[in-house]
Amino acid sequence: MPRLFVFGLGYSALALTQILQREGWDIAGTCRGAYKAAELARQSIAAFQFDGSVPLPASVLAATTHILASIPPDPDDPALRHHAADIAALPGLKWVGYLSTTSVYGVTDGSSVDEDYPCDPSSARGQRRLAAERAWQSPPLTGHVFRLSGIYGPGRSVFGTIRTGKAQRVVKPGQAFNRIHVDDIAAVVRASMAKPSPGRIYNLADDLPAPSADLVAYACEMLGYEPPPEIPFEEAVLSPMAREFWADNKRIDNSRIKAELGVTLAYPTYREGLDAILQAK
Repeated sequence: MPRLFVFGLGYSALALTQILQREGWDIAGTCRGAYKAAELARQSIAAFQFDGSVPLPASVLAATTHILASIPPDPDDPALRHHAADIAALPGLKWVGYLSTTSVYGVTDGSSVDEDYPCDPSSARGQRRLAAERAWQSPPLTGHVFRLSGIYGPGRSVFGTIRTGKAQRVVKPGQAFNRIHVDDIAAVVRASMAKPSPGRIYNLADDLPAPSADLVAYACEMLGYEPPPEIPFEEAVLSPMAREFWADNKRIDNSRIKAELGVTLAYPTYREGLDAILQAK
């Protein structure tokens, strides 16, 4: 039986585990709290508490055939800090993957960005991500890297901020973002597992880079809400992390996942993704 071990059983990774469990895989991994570990156990996932401060018992990795890492570096990757040698020594290891972010490309001028675009992260967060990517790609691991655009899906979408009155329609002329539905993340990673290419990098993004204001307006129309007024970027009230996000402007090229992995996105734009989320309520 194939066994996936996930360092960081979070939102995106759990979408993948649902697919694999239906296929009969054994799933194990880490989380930070006892409550979540108990919740995952009820889903037949063996979860071990891990905050990066001390290593796990080496035995928890026994019989693992596939490793997925999704813990943000703090400042380095906690899984590799404690378990790089353990992972490399696994006799039946067939595939390694790391969930990263498109922030590693840095600030661009709005041009198209494929996987060969030079990485020049402008933030400390992006620099740590790039260092973690390279660590997971270093021999003997030669992991697959998945650079994720803005993640959304059930329970994590603009509908929540609209319903609570917290949505802003920020306008910054010429700026656009890509997004990726959590189910499409799972589909791409699963396709990579079926067709390994160690060391390969994949952009995970939808087909429609679009301004955030367009998405908010579309979602408001779906809910029957009056869209919030447009706010110039210079006047918007944003957290430091949000301002860092808004400093960027890139259009992510997702051709590789289609050409090499044969993936057809279930949600090629935010419209299909939001439609599905609302219909599922």
